[in-house]
Amino acid sequence: MNDEQLYAMRHSLAHITAQAVQHLWPNAKFGVGPVVENGFYYDIDLGDEQISESDFKKIEKEMRSIINKDYPFERSEMPIDDALAWAKNAEQPYKMELLNDLKREGTTLASELDATMMGMELPAGIGGSAHQSVQSVVDVSFYTDGDFTDLCRGPHAESTGKVGAFKLMRVAGAYWRGNEKNAQMQRLYGVAFTTKEELDAHLEMLEQAKARDHRKLGRELDLYTMSPLVGSGLPLFTPRGTILRDVAAQYSNQLRQARGFMKVWTPHITKQDLYEASGHWAKFGDELFLVTSQETSDKMALKPMNCPHHTQIYASQPRSYRDMPVRYLETTTDYRDEKTGELGGLNRVRSLTQDDSHVFATPDQIEQEIDGLLASARELYETIGMKLRVRLSYRDDSDAYLGEAGLWESAQRQLKAAVVKNKLDFFEQDGEAAFYGPKIDFMATDAIGREHQVATVQLDFVQPQRFGLSYTDYDGSSAQPVMIHCALLGSIERFLSVFIEHTGGWFPLWAAPEQVRILTINDTVLDYVAEIEEVLAGTVLMKPVKYNELRMSRDDRNESLGKKIREATKMKIPVQLIVGPKDKEQREVSVRTQAGEEKVALASLGVYLKGL
Repeated sequence: MNDEQLYAMRHSLAHITAQAVQHLWPNAKFGVGPVVENGFYYDIDLGDEQISESDFKKIEKEMRSIINKDYPFERSEMPIDDALAWAKNAEQPYKMELLNDLKREGTTLASELDATMMGMELPAGIGGSAHQSVQSVVDVSFYTDGDFTDLCRGPHAESTGKVGAFKLMRVAGAYWRGNEKNAQMQRLYGVAFTTKEELDAHLEMLEQAKARDHRKLGRELDLYTMSPLVGSGLPLFTPRGTILRDVAAQYSNQLRQARGFMKVWTPHITKQDLYEASGHWAKFGDELFLVTSQETSDKMALKPMNCPHHTQIYASQPRSYRDMPVRYLETTTDYRDEKTGELGGLNRVRSLTQDDSHVFATPDQIEQEIDGLLASARELYETIGMKLRVRLSYRDDSDAYLGEAGLWESAQRQLKAAVVKNKLDFFEQDGEAAFYGPKIDFMATDAIGREHQVATVQLDFVQPQRFGLSYTDYDGSSAQPVMIHCALLGSIERFLSVFIEHTGGWFPLWAAPEQVRILTINDTVLDYVAEIEEVLAGTVLMKPVKYNELRMSRDDRNESLGKKIREATKMKIPVQLIVGPKDKEQREVSVRTQAGEEKVALASLGVYLKGL
């Protein structure tokens, strides 16, 4: 089944869902029912009644009844005034609102009756133009299957019997048309696939995702916590979680410093003027935390990003082509006033720590610099075992971007050339660029098949121009540098949410907060344990993070070995060293890992651990 057929199948199931709900709740009012990733939803208003998960079985039973009757999906059209009469007679106020908007504004129903409204692009070739003039809106389309008719642009499957396998998943509140001033509806979600086997595989993946949820593991492994006294979206990292953060940042810094990046430091607050000059204030002013001074009248803000600050370090002294490229890195916390309803675990926070990098380069250095950053990103994600592809994020035709069209076209060509040259799997997408330039966004696939945006490389001709940055070229003339932005981890908090779920909390030895735990069988081996600890203290891992001293602990409580093993396993300690009287006698230890258990001579223990 191709993308168009899958889209039509899922769209049809959205209609069948609404049809089943109408059979069970005849007074239901319907909003829109678009296709979303892996499935569909429908917005429904039942007045004072609420759909709960306990209702899913009867809704699914009714859906299967509709599917088994194999009703054909029949398209029809009527003039817009007749359509309004239909909506009024059917007592469907939300459809009436859409139709009145269509009649008044002259835009097609595509903007709200299909996936485009929700940010999902229609597959190529489906549905025609998304915008028409008011003069061209004469008729509107409907689809009917059996006793159910809905205002819709399509497309649909041939009949209700050809919609694959599905399952209702959850119901959530949603404001009509995304506006919190409007009525709150119930959004009923489902997933759908061509075959039952595909559906079962997806459901199994979701079960694995629950077990790997970083919020659950964050509590169980004592990595971070949230406090209502501190505030929403402001995570507090424990000693164990802080080790994980620091090791990830150290690895990122190490990769960049090997390519000539130098550390800088910038303050956490700044004058509003800086972001007005960069263009960020006009674009993101309502996302900034404002700071009031009791000493001056300066308007200040907590910094939401670092690039404008780094431009000022570059601009602090004259530059020559001989100095180029100038490379800065800073791992620092930024602050964004995200909407409370969008905060979730470490995925989206109000205090985000970025491993930020900026290169100021001459035009002929762009290729070499991007090559180096792409290589660093590939090395990092290969190390943690995540398959990468890249999204080339371009501008669209809107006025949401700064800079000349010619510079944008040049930047987009150069990014694509770099990706092709480096033989990276890629796809292109309009409308995903930063407001100042196009991007290479790295998309990493985790252990259960989900894709996450992680690292990014961005080309920027706009900020150097806005800040008047320059260098003296080889012929003595003044030239403008190009700015290249890069973050290998991105937001460290968001990276950790992905890393925790990718590993299921079983971190590789180099990253684990507690790498080794020694478990004693009884207290007759404590002198031998001290010898083992001496060996471990002299063991330093060099790959992938250099000078990574082993982090170890000892469990010599008067408890059973079984209990000690269970507790160490629950905390997902990657290496457990079991020590008993026979081990002491033989000058060896029992090394227990996820791969199994084996005896290792004490003299070889350090080398053995370095090989894990």
